[in-house]
Amino acid sequence: MEQSTSNHGKALTDLGMDSKAWPFIEAQNLLKRLQKVNFSKDYIVFETGYGPSGLPHIGTFGEVARTVMVQRAFELISDIPTKLICFSDDLDGLRKVPTNVPNAEMLHQDIDLPLSKVRDPFGVASSFAEYNNSKLCEFLDSFNFTYQFLSSTECYKSGKFDEALLIILDRYDKIMDIMLPSLGDERKKTYSPFLPISPKTGQVLQTEIIELNTKKGSIIYVEPDGEKIEIPATGGNVKLQWKPDWAMRWWALGVDYEMHGKDLIPSADLAQKVCKVLGSNGPSLFRYELFLDEAGQKISKSKGNGLAIEDWLKYAGPESLSFFMYQKPKTAKRLHFDVIPRAVDEYFQHLKTFSSQTNLDQLSNPIWHIHGQNPPNDGMPFSFTMLLNLVSASNSSSEDQLWSFIEKYNPKLSSNENPSLSLAVKFAVKYFKDFVEPKKKFREPDDKEKKALIDLASRLGLFSGDPDPSELQKIIFAVGRDHEFEPLRDWFTALYETLLGSSEGPRFGGFTALYGIDKTINLINSCLAGDLLKKEIN
Repeated sequence: MEQSTSNHGKALTDLGMDSKAWPFIEAQNLLKRLQKVNFSKDYIVFETGYGPSGLPHIGTFGEVARTVMVQRAFELISDIPTKLICFSDDLDGLRKVPTNVPNAEMLHQDIDLPLSKVRDPFGVASSFAEYNNSKLCEFLDSFNFTYQFLSSTECYKSGKFDEALLIILDRYDKIMDIMLPSLGDERKKTYSPFLPISPKTGQVLQTEIIELNTKKGSIIYVEPDGEKIEIPATGGNVKLQWKPDWAMRWWALGVDYEMHGKDLIPSADLAQKVCKVLGSNGPSLFRYELFLDEAGQKISKSKGNGLAIEDWLKYAGPESLSFFMYQKPKTAKRLHFDVIPRAVDEYFQHLKTFSSQTNLDQLSNPIWHIHGQNPPNDGMPFSFTMLLNLVSASNSSSEDQLWSFIEKYNPKLSSNENPSLSLAVKFAVKYFKDFVEPKKKFREPDDKEKKALIDLASRLGLFSGDPDPSELQKIIFAVGRDHEFEPLRDWFTALYETLLGSSEGPRFGGFTALYGIDKTINLINSCLAGDLLKKEIN
């Protein structure tokens, strides 16, 4: 990576060691840890894992995106090569049928089969796991992530995990000593790290292991029909319980860094202990807070109660999604459609400041962690929120209508020369139709607000010259102060609720400049005449 100098002659590598941005703090801690243990491998392994028991949601993408941000930071401060593994736990048995897929009855028939053997309810892929894996890879590829995709099924069956499985067999009692105290009394009676895959039914069985043969490398268990069966612990004949499996994976793949959600803290602690039994300290771990749905519930693949990646990309560009993932990973965040406009606007605000920042400040800017040192230079002249309110006020049902306002405000703007704005216009029309319009709710202004609106319309009518947003904002502020709105934000809330049918909105001076002074006056008069309320009723 380019090592440009500034900030008193410091190279970017040194500045990365000074940066307080969370990906750099993670990278710095990882580097210190590796130096402490005299790291001697040829490359660093970053891993993300997911279970394809349901459609990949944005939380799955977020883990990959955030891991890549730490990987990028590490590559700046160190010359050790890195590799990212995206691991799919597709040999796990299907224990619950997701509620957001078709052909649920078919999936009920496949309960306990490995996900790589469960039939695809969409009828597209050879298995449910393959369908979900391909969807995840499709999205990761669209973000230009560089990664190695690994399938649990392939790793077990190819023998990649055989050495680790034989060590677990040999050190079985030590691993049981770690796992059993974490289990309830009933679970303890039948628990084993090994889950046999039945040669009769192909199901991943949760059954007691009655005998181990370390010399032969095999286990003996009882089938549901009562027959005792001996199978090798290698070659894809068994699947580990997921906590020992997590630890085994770290050891077998040489994982140095992985993230996990707050809900997995106890599991991660156990996996670290199991990993030490295998002969490794395990990776550096980063705990992030959970994503919540609109009701504040944890997002779940089986419930399908969160945004799918494609849902976000219907209404905003991929860079805004990456920006959302960068922000405060240790703070729980609602992940619903209403977070999209703010994420878009904040992304472009940070993009606007990037080029004028020092190198050190750039390394703390989310833009660097999304794009690196050379981000796009195509900014946005208007906020996404502004465009949404313009659609709302003008009742624009097409992109052409929206562009007519934009080009009248600034003839130099065009869809060909301003691709980011062009995309934002498309997204704004879609988002408005699907989410804003159904929730629009106008209210009648009270007597105090009516007087202020009449005054505002009068002052706007006297305005001459170019519709400068700052000058128009001064007029709006003055009206609010003169009519003694306290706090002043109550005046702006009144404007949004009575004129736009929303509790929030853009800087009203900028909106007036873009929408047009005459049209804004007409909008105020329509409000005062009760026409906006009549339209809502109709």
